[in-house]
Amino acid sequence: MNWETVIGLEVHAQLKTNSKLFSSSPTLFGASPNSQTSFIDAGLPGVLPVLNQKAVQMAIQFGLSIEASIQDLSYFERKNYFYPDLPKGYQISQLQRPIVSNGHLDIELDDNRVKKIIIERAHLEEDAGKSLHDAHPSYTGIDLNRAGMPLLEIVTTPCLSSAEEVLCYLKTLRQLLLFLGVCDGNMQEGSFRCDVNLSIRPQGQTTLGTRTELKNLNSLRFIEKAIEYEKNRHLDLIESGLPIIQETRLYNPDTNTTHAMRGKETENDYRYFPDPDLLPLIISADWIARVKSELPELPRQMRDRFINDLGLSSYDATALTSSPEMADYFESTVAIAGKANAKPCANWVMVDLAARLNKEGKELADSPVSAAQLAGLLQRIADNTISNNIAKKVFEALWNGEGATADEVIDKQGLKQITDSG
Repeated sequence: MNWETVIGLEVHAQLKTNSKLFSSSPTLFGASPNSQTSFIDAGLPGVLPVLNQKAVQMAIQFGLSIEASIQDLSYFERKNYFYPDLPKGYQISQLQRPIVSNGHLDIELDDNRVKKIIIERAHLEEDAGKSLHDAHPSYTGIDLNRAGMPLLEIVTTPCLSSAEEVLCYLKTLRQLLLFLGVCDGNMQEGSFRCDVNLSIRPQGQTTLGTRTELKNLNSLRFIEKAIEYEKNRHLDLIESGLPIIQETRLYNPDTNTTHAMRGKETENDYRYFPDPDLLPLIISADWIARVKSELPELPRQMRDRFINDLGLSSYDATALTSSPEMADYFESTVAIAGKANAKPCANWVMVDLAARLNKEGKELADSPVSAAQLAGLLQRIADNTISNNIAKKVFEALWNGEGATADEVIDKQGLKQITDSG
């Protein structure tokens, strides 16, 4: 029998606000344990949450960017469960009326096939704290710095069918969040986390099989490996005549296996009810229109502009829009070097500059060669002052701080070439 994999994703994107979702505590990463925790985050009796308006605006931005419906009326609910790092005994979330519903995100796969991924909902919720099992030899420590962090949980329908599609969707989603400026997308710091709901069924069947949830995967490589392992585990169980248990599982990268964490809860198990401390959230049409008018250029729009206005290939345009920083650097270079030099600009940014940054472990923001300096170098190549080979020497000198501009390096080192066709 031929089987097909069915996958739905829940992505938790931490929003780039200066304070938490319901308190004024800061949201900086890496602070000492419990140094960014208020009475509200710690769930002390009598404290009242106050909703962060900026987080709501970021949720609206995301909803508009995926052509979703924005609820004019939504509200927050308490999701009740006990865990040591959840001091209140409940998490403030949204179930019945999420802010964002019924959107989509198109992904382009390696075979140039475009697939529409349906995003069922995106809702605001607070993060829980963190258990530190290695902080002390004899007991577990609790760090509440993360408690109350603003999360946007982005939930797809079960419409993905392979690890390849999952990775492509996550990269596309992360890219969109970065361009919107609402999330830093840092998986290592936990600000972009993914839960994978996976089941398998006979090919052509419409009903879903029993699913398992893979929790808190924080790297694309681990997500890919966990999906492959879990898919094969399901197949082995079914073909051996054994039942699949609906449960939450954790992936162990050391053994490349998954293991049971807990039985899978249903909505009823969490005993959701409206939070009595928070008023319903009313989002006016004027507010939505204002946010829409302020949306930045989105990655797909920018890519199309690079192709149509600058004559770049689809490959180049896609690579240059992989991050806002790279796109900004490229555009700043073209603005000085001129549109006629767009292709050389793309080549130098993607190849020479990227290779040097990678070699030295630097981010683009830390590049010793600015966009203006690179543009000046490309202008001298274009007017035949220097050749491509000499340009690499000039680039090296600029990188090492041996001149403020390409012209200064060329004059200092006598690198000007003589071109005389006669």
